[in-house]
Amino acid sequence: MLRAFVAALILFLSAMQAQAQDRYWVQIEARQTLTEATERARVYARRFDDVEGYYLGRGFYGIVLGPYSESLARAELSRLLNSGQIPSDSYLQNGRRFEQQFWPIGGAQATTISTAPELPALPQMPLTAPEETLSQARASEAALSREAREELQLALQWAGFYNATIDGAFGRGTRNAMAAWQTAYNQDPTGVLTTRQRTLLLLQYNAVLADLDMQLVRDEAAGIQMQLPTAAVTFAEYQPPFAQYNGQGDFASARVLMISQTGDAGRLTGLYEILQVLDIMPTEGPRSLRGNSFTIEGIGDGVHAYATASVQDGEIKGFVLVWPEGDTQRRARVLDVMASSFERLGGTLDPNLVPASEDQAIDMIAGLSVRQPKLSRSGFFVSNDGLVVTTPEAVDSCARITFDRETDAEVLAMDPELGFAILRPLADLSPIDVAAFQTQTPRLKDPIAVAGYPFDGVLNAPTLTFGTLEDIRDLTGDGRIKRLSVTTRPSNAGGPVFDQGGNVLGMLLPRDGDGAQALPADVQFALDAAMIAATLDTLNITPVRSAAGPALSPVALTNKAANVTVLVSCW
Repeated sequence: MLRAFVAALILFLSAMQAQAQDRYWVQIEARQTLTEATERARVYARRFDDVEGYYLGRGFYGIVLGPYSESLARAELSRLLNSGQIPSDSYLQNGRRFEQQFWPIGGAQATTISTAPELPALPQMPLTAPEETLSQARASEAALSREAREELQLALQWAGFYNATIDGAFGRGTRNAMAAWQTAYNQDPTGVLTTRQRTLLLLQYNAVLADLDMQLVRDEAAGIQMQLPTAAVTFAEYQPPFAQYNGQGDFASARVLMISQTGDAGRLTGLYEILQVLDIMPTEGPRSLRGNSFTIEGIGDGVHAYATASVQDGEIKGFVLVWPEGDTQRRARVLDVMASSFERLGGTLDPNLVPASEDQAIDMIAGLSVRQPKLSRSGFFVSNDGLVVTTPEAVDSCARITFDRETDAEVLAMDPELGFAILRPLADLSPIDVAAFQTQTPRLKDPIAVAGYPFDGVLNAPTLTFGTLEDIRDLTGDGRIKRLSVTTRPSNAGGPVFDQGGNVLGMLLPRDGDGAQALPADVQFALDAAMIAATLDTLNITPVRSAAGPALSPVALTNKAANVTVLVSCW
């Protein structure tokens, strides 16, 4: 009976989602935490009657008004914008991105689970608790301790019905969550759980841990004690500052790291930055660094990772949990048990615990792989707000583009014929210096210097490669392309070509590997600076232009290159 009900419920929700995709909503906000999104939805619900909330994927929760027909949605958007009742960046949504609904709580669709795609089955176990009337249920509930009441809220939260504070106070939010749980499992929605229902909910809450063999692990070397899912992970090695426990069996992608090292808030910040470039921590997800502690959450690439650490008495301790993506409810329980059982013991991991070996590599930290881009090329700043010119191959088929592996960017414009792209940073960026384009015709055989990242960003600063200008045209006589004599590497492509005075003569073009003739290694080509400057003019971007000036010293030219040149990475 219950199995048939759950199946029917899932079909109903699927039908509702399919129907939703044929309607339109006005999206007014998006938040990165469920708690914050729920609170904002509650605020809007005081002003509007048709507030709904849906998980949008990639860690965002959307607050919307609707549903409407397309024409009515457009009219409502215009009316509400003109009257200033909604944020100015509100827009139409067709519902295709909507996943689980989280608002209204306890409403007609509140049985949609915000933390998992399906309802967890109720445990099939004999219960000794008697059936109770509503009055008897209230009486038995009143006898609960505060800890027991908080545990019920946690269980309702884990099951996807409760999104407010865990405080042991059974207010409207908790009552709505209880009623929603009762409705989902074909019980009378009184908003008061009977003793039997409370027992079923808690059995359900803890059942996901049954096959994980949660055990208290005391790691004396790390100075940490906590419960771990020993059926999923087993100790692998020490790689300070981590004690590593790797996944096994059906949980091959799982991993636990105990974090243990001496340090202060500054060193904690360094650890916070390092964890985010490791392969085990996906880039999508909320991050928070506050004073002496941090949390990082990453979702994607088949895993859901969480890291936390804090400083106390000169010791940095915490943990990382990496869990298979999609196993949401089990992961939530494992994380809750690990966090609540975490205990600091004396001492930290000795950094010399593991001697150096031949396995060391610059793309690994403490035995863990550092996330690497698909491709890296060079580029250079052309405006004070951080616009960058580079080669189109640097941004081809990228899920993400970054400057210096820190600042996200997007393509503003591209000229495939001339072979360059203009990129715009997605965050405020103020470069120290920008390229000054040479306006005069250079002399043949003049010295030039190509700035760039010849080793795909292994070096954390650009380098200069010196050569000469061989011709102001390419081999076919095209005056838009200059011919150089200089030996570079593929990742130099997109970098600026400087004259002796530090002005930019052009952008280094990639070598054509598909040509019928193999050119000597030192034969390179650069797109003329005038072509780039003209394109910037058409986009209402005023480039800096400069006549040839006195020669700079090698040190001054190197400093100029460091301030202007950018590592462009495609992820």
